[in-house]
Amino acid sequence: MVQINQAARSLLPGAVHGDRLRDVVPAWLSDAHRRLVHRPDGSPSAPSTGTIDERVFAAHPSAATTDGDVVWWLVDDTDRSLAEQALYRARERTNLLAEVSSSLLSTLNVPRCMELAASLAAEHLAEAAVLVSPPHGRRHTLNYAVRGGSAAQQTRQIDPRSVPGLSEALQGFPPVPARWINPDDMPDWLLPDGFRGSAGSVIVAPLPGHGVPAGALVLLRSGSEKNFSEDEEVFARLFAARAGAALSAARLYAEQTAITATLMRELLPPALHRTHGVEYAAGYRPSKDHERVGGDFYDFHPAADPTQESLVVLGDVAGKGLDAAVLTGKIRNTLHALLPLAADHRKVLNLLNGALLSSHHTRFATLVLASVCRRAGRVHLRLTSAGHLPPLIVRNDGRVEQVPTQGSLVGALPKVTAQTVETTLAPGETCLLYTDGITEARGGPLGEEFFGEPRLQRVLAECAGMPAEAVVERVQMLASQWLGGGRHDDMAALAISAPKSGPLTIAGGHARQPLPGESE
Repeated sequence: MVQINQAARSLLPGAVHGDRLRDVVPAWLSDAHRRLVHRPDGSPSAPSTGTIDERVFAAHPSAATTDGDVVWWLVDDTDRSLAEQALYRARERTNLLAEVSSSLLSTLNVPRCMELAASLAAEHLAEAAVLVSPPHGRRHTLNYAVRGGSAAQQTRQIDPRSVPGLSEALQGFPPVPARWINPDDMPDWLLPDGFRGSAGSVIVAPLPGHGVPAGALVLLRSGSEKNFSEDEEVFARLFAARAGAALSAARLYAEQTAITATLMRELLPPALHRTHGVEYAAGYRPSKDHERVGGDFYDFHPAADPTQESLVVLGDVAGKGLDAAVLTGKIRNTLHALLPLAADHRKVLNLLNGALLSSHHTRFATLVLASVCRRAGRVHLRLTSAGHLPPLIVRNDGRVEQVPTQGSLVGALPKVTAQTVETTLAPGETCLLYTDGITEARGGPLGEEFFGEPRLQRVLAECAGMPAEAVVERVQMLASQWLGGGRHDDMAALAISAPKSGPLTIAGGHARQPLPGESE
């Protein structure tokens, strides 16, 4: 040490003239000096940076003098270093929040979103995290996560008041500062498996949702770790806000999905099967493959006993998609309410017509009603068309008959006019109800020709004697092949068949008598 000025003496109070440099200055400065003097050309090196008494200094060397002395100028760089560190942390946290938001919003599954939020919090914010969901009755769903481990979920009855600030956070109140929370008061249920030691620092942050709280996040550090700083508390709240938004979105999606599924069950057509000795089968294909409902529909109301008539309905609402499906649901519900009057088709159609005219819907519909009852081995039908395509009957000899029923649209005119036709089906014969999506299916060799009713009748002639399910499958298959990959309207078909009579069947080696309602 050759010389030291007053400012440097205040920084290095023990340094005096003649001391060896490495004995009085930090190692980073003495190492920088040694590197400088051993440079072949003796030119100054780049500034070196280090700390003295927890402050950051940049050491700038001067050019070497003729006697080999070097002057080191120490510039206090603490503020700039702190600003750079703060900027780096801000960028790092911003990137982390973006990553968290992307990860959490990538799933709309509520349990998975809770598990992921707890895992990310334990990985980036604390040693362990517990995500507490809003109560369901007296029970809460808890997601535990420990840094480096997997998340675990439990549903249990807890007392949120046993954790300071948790009860308030679950109600959406502002968070309690970490310095107000005594880690020694944490209940055993809060500490996840794998968390070593006792809690040394705790943060309780609310998870804000869309109008209602989405839960609370508890962050834990053991006594061996440093306490949460104020900056970390602020960042934990930002993290909780992102997690709360993602959880609220996932819960909203789950609720809407449940509502949609409930409503969809009411809109979907019923499953058909053999009832009171009559075979029923139906098939439906919406205009768009990703949709499940549309403007074509069918419904089935079985009779209370074999002596009464079952009611079959097949219809076509103007339009397609969800709007048309909503009207089909209204028509089906209205017809269900009118079941006590089902013996009089025209009265039912006029009452339905009045209901549609008085609603806000501007769409109309075509319908065909079929009252079905089996007597003495034959199926008796009463068929009424309201602006719909006439039903087709396939006789055992392959003849296809068009039922001469006709009528006006429903929901378009003040009064519905309709003609009811009665007919019977011998064992093995089938009556087919269908919508214009089948006959107007555009395809064929050139892709522009309608499937048409004559072609449909030829297909049905080939189905003589087939059961109802086979008839529907055959019609749907050929209509789909005719379409190819082209666009199409909704397509629905419903078959009513009289089962063939036959001898006693053998089951388990014993003759079985026909069940009530089966072929005699």
